[in-house]
Amino acid sequence: MITRARALSYPPPSPTQTLPLLPSSTMCSNKSLSERSSSKRIRSNKLPSSQQQFVTRKRHKTLLSSSSFETTTSTEGASELFETLPDDLLLSILVKISSSANSPSDFITVLLTCKRLNTLGLHSMVLAKATNKTFSVKARNWSEFSHRFLKRCADAGNIEACYTLGMIRFYCLENRESGRSLISKAAMRCHAPALYSLAVIQFNGSGASKDDKDLKGGVALCARAAFLGHVDALRELGHCLQDGYGVKQNVVEGRRFIVQANARELASVCNSLPTRGSVTWSVTPNQNPNLNPRVQYAAGCPLLSDYGCNVPAQEPHLANRFMIEWFANRVGSAGSNRRLCSHLGCGRPETRKREFRRCSVCGAVNYCSRACQALDWKSRHKAECAPVERWAGDDDGEDGDDVEVVDT
Repeated sequence: MITRARALSYPPPSPTQTLPLLPSSTMCSNKSLSERSSSKRIRSNKLPSSQQQFVTRKRHKTLLSSSSFETTTSTEGASELFETLPDDLLLSILVKISSSANSPSDFITVLLTCKRLNTLGLHSMVLAKATNKTFSVKARNWSEFSHRFLKRCADAGNIEACYTLGMIRFYCLENRESGRSLISKAAMRCHAPALYSLAVIQFNGSGASKDDKDLKGGVALCARAAFLGHVDALRELGHCLQDGYGVKQNVVEGRRFIVQANARELASVCNSLPTRGSVTWSVTPNQNPNLNPRVQYAAGCPLLSDYGCNVPAQEPHLANRFMIEWFANRVGSAGSNRRLCSHLGCGRPETRKREFRRCSVCGAVNYCSRACQALDWKSRHKAECAPVERWAGDDDGEDGDDVEVVDT
């Protein structure tokens, strides 16, 4: 048995003898996974550079497609969650945004986010709470879209938008009836600037003839606005009482209203200032060294300088800023020999020739109200006013009244 087994065994191969090659399929099946991956890397390294770039881009596109699919899936999930939110919750958020926006772009950016927010953002509940910063528009950017947006806010019951659009239509677009109607609508809801603007219209007979002036009606509207705390209305009412203009003359009561206007003005300015260091007190008013020493004036808030307090002037209302920019872009003229109010913070134009009152000394400036004349006198015109000969050309058109120099 041992000899037979030895007969059947193969002899060991010699060093020079080569073994027969196995089939390639058998060799691949015997390779491990690590050997195959390493062979692929070797083969890829041996490829030309252009083919290697192609393979790399293909792998990159595969990775991007997988990541974009995951992003799309998450976005769709978030959008589905957003659609489940109730409209009442979104409306309350939009109301908060419209009432606290610092510029129109803050609110418009939210409206452009999606179709649902765009629809809900134009809801009357949202537009009714919008502040003047939300729909603040510059005169150079005025367009039909701005007009429509202000109109939608006014129709929603927004008092500020109603008053602003009314002033723009009455003075800038010269649509007197529509503008007066919008201002009256705001005044009926106890909007103090609207009441005062209607009083100025009644004092001047704006939008009509000189015979349509209603002095008593203007004083009544002024008193209503003054009761609501409007500073310019308090000052206008005080000067009317001092001069007996539209009301029985009462110098003491008129002076009291002017002092009250100064006190309210000082309180509002102090509340708006970041620090109290911006308010300075001096024993004597500031003097201009280049002018006559008897001519004294102070910068900032003009009437408060009478009491030795110099504070920065308050920013004009949105409607006044719009009118100032509107007519400044039209070379400072309202057209057809119509003049603008000389007070730099007013911006009101004449609606007919010789509507505003002129300075009785120089005749070079004109004002829509006694309040504007008093403010401009203290801040600027007192240093510029100089007596001249009686003005020529007074017989042309309708002559306006002359305003006496107001030195409070």
